[in-house]
Formats: sequence, structure tokens, C-alpha cells
Amino acid sequence: MIFTETKLKGAFILDLEKRSDDRGFFARTFCQNEFREHGLKPVIAQANLAFNARKGTLRGMHFQYPPHPETKLVRATRGAILDIIVDLRPESPTYLQSVGVELTADNHRALYVPERFAHGYQALEDETETSYQVGEFYAPGLEGGLLWSDPDLGLDWPLPVKEISPKDRAWPLLRDGGARLRERMTR
Repeated sequence: MIFTETKLKGAFILDLEKRSDDRGFFARTFCQNEFREHGLKPVIAQANLAFNARKGTLRGMHFQYPPHPETKLVRATRGAILDIIVDLRPESPTYLQSVGVELTADNHRALYVPERFAHGYQALEDETETSYQVGEFYAPGLEGGLLWSDPDLGLDWPLPVKEISPKDRAWPLLRDGGARLRERMTR
């Protein structure tokens, strides 16, 4: 695998290192040793699959509070998404900054989302499917989110939002919950 760190420390884009022949190609998509060598958490507690029927569907911006923050390894297995992550580590010089990465079935790219980051994505094509491995078990009482359209975040979604869950539409603005977020994300 080829690991490229984003401007947000600890968040990596993973590209395949393909071994090609007449049949096609073979590539490793996960290796505990390689993750450890790059300072990443090599634990997979759960694996999830999401299907998005319509382009423009938005999921996010989700995270889980300590003591059970999640890492995620996200990949589009069909179609394409714009995946956006936001650094929620108050001690980080990139606190509340974001990065967007296009993940497609064709580019086979993955995004590693560190603990204490919000994560969300928008389907860029109809019938888009995402697969993601999560490094912590789901803890409903520790679930949190940011409003996808919060002007203080300035997230740049490429398409009009066609579908979004009521829960994702109702996350609070930073100006209303930012102090509490900072307090709960501080280690």
C-alpha cells in the first residue's frame, strides 16, 4: 500500500500497490504491520457497508466521543464519493480544519480517518456503495455529529443534497455546541 499523509496529521490516503498480470491485478488493502509502521491504529472492530441509491445523498458528519473514539478506513466499492473529514482534536494545530478526498470504485483509493475526527461523504453517482472498517465498537451514547452545512466549517459539497437522514439534518451548529465538543474531545 502507498500511504500519503494529508494536511491533517494522522489522516492518510491509501493507494493500492498493484501487482498486475494478464488476469488483472492483486493488491493488499489492509495490513496490521504496515498500519503500525505509519503510526495508525491497526484494529478493526466492525465492518460496515452503505448503499446510496441516488447521487447527491449525504451521510455525516459522524464521530464517536472518547473513551471510545473510532478510526475508519473508507473505500468506495461501487460508484464514487467525496469523503470529507474534520479534525476535532482541540490540541491539534489543524483543529476544525477539513480535507476532502474523492474515492471511486475505479481509483480503489481509501481514506484512513483517525480517532477524534468527524467523517461524512456525498455520493457522486447513483448506486454508490461504500465499505468501511471501524476501529471501535459502536457506542450509541457516545455518538456525535456536526451539521454538514455549518457555515463555520465551510465544507464544500460538490452537489446539491438530495437525500439526508433526519438525524444528520439536526446536528447542532458549532456556535451552539462547540465549547461542549471541545471539552468532550480533550484528552
